[in-house]
Amino acid sequence: MRKIVFVLACVLMMSSTLFAQSNLVSYRKLVSLDRESLDALWKSNGIPKIITKNKNEVDIYELMYKTKFPDGTEIIASGIYYVPTGTDKELATVQYNHGTVMKPRLGDDYDYNGESTICKIYAADGYLVAWQDYIGLGKGEGYHPYQHLETEGQSGVDLLLACKQINKELKIKANDQLFITGYSQGGHATLAVHKMIQEKYSDKLTVTASSPMSGAHDMSGVQNIIMDKEYSQPHYLPYLLYGYQRMYSIFPSIEDFYSAFKAPYRHVLDKIIAKGNEVGDINSMLPKEPFTMITDSFYNLYKTDPTFKFTQVLKQNNTYDWVPEAPVQFCYCVGDNEVYYKNSLVAIEWMKEHGAKNIIDREISDKLLNHQQCAPYAAMFTKFFFDNARAGKKKEINPFKGFLVKTGVNIDESKKKKDIKKAAAEK
Repeated sequence: MRKIVFVLACVLMMSSTLFAQSNLVSYRKLVSLDRESLDALWKSNGIPKIITKNKNEVDIYELMYKTKFPDGTEIIASGIYYVPTGTDKELATVQYNHGTVMKPRLGDDYDYNGESTICKIYAADGYLVAWQDYIGLGKGEGYHPYQHLETEGQSGVDLLLACKQINKELKIKANDQLFITGYSQGGHATLAVHKMIQEKYSDKLTVTASSPMSGAHDMSGVQNIIMDKEYSQPHYLPYLLYGYQRMYSIFPSIEDFYSAFKAPYRHVLDKIIAKGNEVGDINSMLPKEPFTMITDSFYNLYKTDPTFKFTQVLKQNNTYDWVPEAPVQFCYCVGDNEVYYKNSLVAIEWMKEHGAKNIIDREISDKLLNHQQCAPYAAMFTKFFFDNARAGKKKEINPFKGFLVKTGVNIDESKKKKDIKKAAAEK
């Protein structure tokens, strides 16, 4: 009898230890998508069969999990997990990072800006897909530190660890292949997650490949070139500044921070702080030239003083100054009107010059596609890239390789090298 009690006690201790080690708080199924509904989605969005195979039905889960700020403060974040069903195969995982939003998710909603369609494409083709909402968004706690390298990376890693726990509980078969991608802010977050795994979590996770799409990788450099002129997304600046003020205390107090903005625009900060606002509504309250909303003294410090704290923290949140061990494909369009395409060129040049062996330059379009139009093509090129790696193919199979989208023009590689060198020199 004593032996039985002892064994039961050991089992309970082991179970409680495993539970304590897990950062998963809770999860619930939101919806199951059958092939008929997926086929209808493909048809309504004009998704060609060449991009994906509709092999699996998909269960979609919402999860809450623990992550943390750089100072160690623990916080609850949320994410979405897309799980293919009807297969006994071990499945590869895609960690997906969405673009800029300010709104939370409500009820059973699991979508931001239509990007969930990309996740459904992967899941229907047999990938597990872990979508992070980021800290302070989705249904998570606290504020969102926009374009903040370390929190994007940490919340992405902790999401993947929480999904591993769900896999155990639901007996989902996952292999060791891990792919990371995302568009716009998600492109920035893609490299943040990849970097975090390589530098701090290589004992738990291994990146197979990543594909940042149209990300602002050079926060302190070329991205600011388009911020000094008329810009379609002026919310970017106050959203960024608010998150960085909370993270780094750029100004001694929140009152001083508010005073860095010209009086007509200070009220917009309250709209950014409050959840539930559309990006377009914030943009309509702001000047078309972002830097005209801040005081001349702030602007002059930023432009002339390299020791200014805001300038310094921008450098800390560049995503490219490290050497990836796994392949990285940079997708971008030259005509991007929101994220300057030379962000990708600067990253490509720096990584290659510092010894990275598998950096792929994927220019998708010359000046034909803007930021929104570029997204579906970038997602398509990324899927081809991941499919090749998942299948273990050394030779790339891509029907569009070497061509600019819709132009039918071969890419001039010699001109491309000159553009890369020029972008690096602009820093």
